Amino acid sequence: MKNKFILTFLMLVTVLQAQDKKETYSFSLQQAINHALEHNYSAINANRDIEAAKKKKWETTTIGLPQINAGLDYLNTFEFTKQGVSGGGPFGGTPGEISTFAFGTKQTMVGKASLTQLIFDGSYLVGLQSAKTYLKISENAKIKTNQELKEIVTNSYGNVLLAQESVLILEKNKAILEKTLNDTKEVFKNGLIEEENVEQLQLTLSSVKSALEYSNRMKTISTNMLKLVLGIDLEEQLILTDNLNSLTQNNFDLALLKEDFNVTNNIDYQIGQNVQESKRLMMLYEKSKALPSLGAAFNFGYNSFANEFTFANGDQKWNNFSNLGVSLNVPIFSSLGRSAKTQQAKIALEQSKTQLKETEQKLKLQFESAKSDYEYSLDQYATAKDNLSLAERIENKQQIKFREGLSSSFDFTEAQQQLYSKQQDYLKSMVEVINKKATLEKLLNKN
Repeated sequence: MKNKFILTFLMLVTVLQAQDKKETYSFSLQQAINHALEHNYSAINANRDIEAAKKKKWETTTIGLPQINAGLDYLNTFEFTKQGVSGGGPFGGTPGEISTFAFGTKQTMVGKASLTQLIFDGSYLVGLQSAKTYLKISENAKIKTNQELKEIVTNSYGNVLLAQESVLILEKNKAILEKTLNDTKEVFKNGLIEEENVEQLQLTLSSVKSALEYSNRMKTISTNMLKLVLGIDLEEQLILTDNLNSLTQNNFDLALLKEDFNVTNNIDYQIGQNVQESKRLMMLYEKSKALPSLGAAFNFGYNSFANEFTFANGDQKWNNFSNLGVSLNVPIFSSLGRSAKTQQAKIALEQSKTQLKETEQKLKLQFESAKSDYEYSLDQYATAKDNLSLAERIENKQQIKFREGLSSSFDFTEAQQQLYSKQQDYLKSMVEVINKKATLEKLLNKN
């Protein structure tokens, strides 16, 4: 009995541990982008929009296909509707008096089927074209979502790497400062320097600790933001396999600055063309309302009558009926209502053309700006790298002078603050290179 209890307990613990175990994800930047394109919430719904558009296209198509309907009607009459006739006629009765008669049977059942077919309708033909355009709009919306996701993932990935590198640098700075502070305290105890030197280092160390705490918080926040973009639960673990330096080097592409901008390849311009096409079709739809429409219908069925419910009997008599009909509808005069709607649609079309032209000009301006920003980010990275190297040398020289008593704590602290600032500038310049290239590639429709 005791062994069974222990075995049950161990199995329960194993199950609980399996439930508590979180999945770990490990991604390079490209792997993160691929994962987001499949699992991001917006990407998932964009795929659903395409599927819904396909169903909508088929729904529109079926309007012009044969439609078959069947039905069964049963009527039980409790009290007949009376009809009044004057007496003395073919119904008999006293001349000059009103007699009433009831027509029909207590029980009636009708089984019927109908086949309808649209032969011609101008609005249906326009509707088919509109359904195709609607599908194209959904597909382009998916492309735009993917492009925006790529840029967002790139920015978020870079922000996480920036936070991680900031934490590492600040931890290193903190360790160096703590050692310098301890050494300075020992020198102060021996009366070789003033207390101000110790206090100045304590102020600097306090600032570094505060910056480290903030960077750790930002690391957590930026990681969770990246998880959200990737479609990963915030409780799961995420490991980034790319490092900031190599990722920056991989995003150096001077050939990209020489590429020509073809506005028709840009997804925003293509979406503008979709809007223009939809407005054109709306105008055609309003015009089509002035055209005749033609349809046909074939009806077939059986009916039966009885005073008792005998419709299930084998000898019950059923009467068949059938007919074929053609319907022609010709619009003649609408008091210029149709014309007013057509003119409104035409104005909307002209507006969409103007908006497309505006979009073209804006995109060209955005491209020039994005190209300039990317080129500037490359220059800033080179400058920040040189400045960091220079700041490290200055700080190192000031540290030696400070230890030897040849420099004041103020000069040493100023050199340290300058170094910390250049470290952050260098990290931010690397992220800027990555982000600005992503923006430029989105405008160029680079995969």
